[in-house]
Amino acid sequence: MALQVTLDCKDPHAQARFWAVALGYQVDDHHDMITGLIDGGHLPADSDDVVEIDGRRAWRQFASCSPTDPTDENRMLFQTVPEAKTVKNRMHLDIQAPEGQRDAKVAELIALGATKLWDGQLGPQTWVTLADPEGNELCVS
Repeated sequence: MALQVTLDCKDPHAQARFWAVALGYQVDDHHDMITGLIDGGHLPADSDDVVEIDGRRAWRQFASCSPTDPTDENRMLFQTVPEAKTVKNRMHLDIQAPEGQRDAKVAELIALGATKLWDGQLGPQTWVTLADPEGNELCVS
């Protein structure tokens, strides 16, 4: 069984790049799929659904990132929506950094556009709550 977590956003490609770093994933490359659809006549070569990013074809309104292990079929999908995020997430992801590397992971994500919201603690467990570049909450412990 595989899990896909879908996140509504304004810029799916920027979000895919951010979350790929956050999770140790890779941004999925859809160039060959899109080229195959165009070559097979299933998608016009000048389709508004396609953009070029770093010399590769990509879907305009969707991007994704996946684990580097090809046997792990989980992924995150980012889809464009017209409205901005306005309230606290009802669900968020918790990232567990390797022992002693939490602060480095937090600094890396802040350098990529995350915002630190607060520090949390419950008993001996501590974490840092961040917002990604579009305001979606995540925790790093």
